[in-house]
Amino acid sequence: MRTAWIASPEALRERMIMPQQVPPTQPEAEMPPYMESFLAHLRLLVGVPFDYLVPDERLLPDETIRFFYVDRSWSDRLVDGAIAVGKIGTREQSHHQAHAPSVNQQLDQTERIVRRLQRAISDFATLKSSNDQSPVPADTITGFLLRSQAVSGWPSMEVRAYSRDIAEPLKAADPKVQALQLQTLRLELLSPSVMIALFQGVPQLVILEEPHHGVQFGVHVNGSDAVYLRTPTGTQVLDSHNNQINVAVPFRAANNRVVHVAELRRRLYAAQLGNAAAIKQTGSAAFAISVLNPPWRQRFEGSVDNAGTQNLSGGFVANLNLSQRVLSTETVTAFQSLVVKNGGK
Repeated sequence: MRTAWIASPEALRERMIMPQQVPPTQPEAEMPPYMESFLAHLRLLVGVPFDYLVPDERLLPDETIRFFYVDRSWSDRLVDGAIAVGKIGTREQSHHQAHAPSVNQQLDQTERIVRRLQRAISDFATLKSSNDQSPVPADTITGFLLRSQAVSGWPSMEVRAYSRDIAEPLKAADPKVQALQLQTLRLELLSPSVMIALFQGVPQLVILEEPHHGVQFGVHVNGSDAVYLRTPTGTQVLDSHNNQINVAVPFRAANNRVVHVAELRRRLYAAQLGNAAAIKQTGSAAFAISVLNPPWRQRFEGSVDNAGTQNLSGGFVANLNLSQRVLSTETVTAFQSLVVKNGGK
């Protein structure tokens, strides 16, 4: 029988002295690119079964959006579970424990290039090289799950998150507005009607916007058919009370679903006579601006959830405070009586 190369007491001593099992003079091995990319994708829940994100469909009913925080402790344990496949003994276990902080720190950087990898903007080596040149500490990751017909209706819906609440008119191309935009870490369709989005940081404003694929014309049909009075740049003209000015839309007598275009132009002309800011109806270009139908935009703003409560000054107020029930005198007395009744077991 061959003599063991190292005895158990000596092995334990070596492990206690150098948990990572790597000599100080030997350079530490880096993660292979495929492994680093896979773990970074896992950090952003790419490949995680949908049942783990939404265990019951009643948590995400139709026409619902749910905002959330990503628990980094949970995502780190997710990475640990993936790496656990290669741990077959105490040596690998101790090596992982010693290098886990540096691995997590590296993934904090690499997770920021996952979306560019998904969009095939460049290869992993190029993106990683440029990203690692300006290391930034890990930030809070937030996001939302949206289940709506809008997802299937507009697969290329634009999603943007901002660190501050910005009032309309909001121009996304403005450099000052762009400076407030949070980095989108992930934006993906999980199904034809379910979208997931992850952001770096905590947004105060999230905008969902119809894609700008073309110019559309139309009128607003919401009980009072109207078009907005507009300026030459297309923005709405507001009255002294900061309300929009509407011009009623006429329909043909023979068919109440067909707009009477000539009469609508006459009404727009009459409306612009009493407002110096309104566009002058001098031709087809001015009329086109007046009936322009901008892309649909939905705003989610603020950080207070008032759902399910009339307490508008605060947040959500739970009907049942479990911690107070557990600590109440009645609960403690009842529990002690139950313990005594069962012989202290």
